Amino acid sequence: MRYFVESYGCTMNYGEGAQLSEGMAALGHEGSQSADSAEIVILNTCTVVDTTEKKMIRRMSELRKEGKEVIVTGCMAKVQRNRVMIRLPDSLVIPPEDYHRFSSEVAERYGTGGSRTEIEPLSNILPIAAGCVGDCSYCITKLARGRLKSYYPESLVSRFDSVVRHGAKEVLITAQDTGCYGLDIGTDLPSLLRMMLKNKEEFRLRIGMMNPDSLMSIADDLLDVMDDPRIYRFLHIPVQSGSDRILRRMNRPYSAEGFFDLADKLRSRYPDISISTDLISGFPGETDEDHAKSLELIERLRADTVNITRFSPRPGTEAVSMEPVHGRISKDRSAELTEMKNRVEYRNNSTMIGRRERALITETGKEGTMIARTDNYRPVAVASDLPIGSFVYVGITECEPTYLIGRVLD
Repeated sequence: MRYFVESYGCTMNYGEGAQLSEGMAALGHEGSQSADSAEIVILNTCTVVDTTEKKMIRRMSELRKEGKEVIVTGCMAKVQRNRVMIRLPDSLVIPPEDYHRFSSEVAERYGTGGSRTEIEPLSNILPIAAGCVGDCSYCITKLARGRLKSYYPESLVSRFDSVVRHGAKEVLITAQDTGCYGLDIGTDLPSLLRMMLKNKEEFRLRIGMMNPDSLMSIADDLLDVMDDPRIYRFLHIPVQSGSDRILRRMNRPYSAEGFFDLADKLRSRYPDISISTDLISGFPGETDEDHAKSLELIERLRADTVNITRFSPRPGTEAVSMEPVHGRISKDRSAELTEMKNRVEYRNNSTMIGRRERALITETGKEGTMIARTDNYRPVAVASDLPIGSFVYVGITECEPTYLIGRVLD
């Protein structure tokens, strides 16, 4: 049967979606280019905020109306199974903790076909753990994913070597909190990366999101590993608020000043390291003073990317019972944070104009462009028809707040 995997949410969810696709191919089912042309749609769900949950619900209703066979995976399959079953009562619902049974359940329901092998993508996502060790008061993902379960390094390195051998030029290492990898099995992230870097091929490794407190405990060792130029000089470290009072309400075990100390440590070792962070606007109890501290954090941090999310109460979390900030106030604060981050990101990108950078072509862009990633993971749009997976030198000529514009150099 023809299938299509439709993933939403975080990088880890997309990585697991790719693995589910491999499972379907191994059973002999045929991959499709879109849900429209598929008979089976694997809806790999996200429910991190209310707007995303509503989008998932609408999508379930659409697929049912279209008469598709639907397999529901991802976080909603775990924490909101009843909501899924109301709309898709006859679907297979397989939560992340049961992915080891995915192939057997699919085979029992839909049978098997001929032997098929999926083509390895030039950019590959490699989940290295599920769950986390945190206890954030607002997070529904921890309810879906549970406590930390790191995958054994030998199997991860075997998988890594396989995708590189089959042509992958970029591998995204991901987890709910990449920095806490290995705490439950007696190892750590730098040790895993060293094992992967024994592979002598030319590729780029991107380290996934990690919480500040997780990074603090491995920072020195990780920075040593990042001396290898095949690791992007890029880290995604969500701070969530510039106010220590709000961080305590979030159950985030660090201070804003501790976060700045961490950023200074990273930049003292690699001045051009690209730092991405996240902020939540309108968390319960947030005052104008707390909001002002988040605005100050953006200005002071000079992050290359800041992702702004309005607080959304999620069922089953501690924060759902906290006194909410009025929706209009939260919206206005989100707009202020976005305006500030756009100014800072544009200013940062402007410093890159005139530079010559080696970059990897990773995807097709808009209007006849390709997207290349510099060694510190900054996206550069170039008006050239180049094969994905090729390394080129680019000259940076212009910029926007969220990306650079360049030309390929001879």
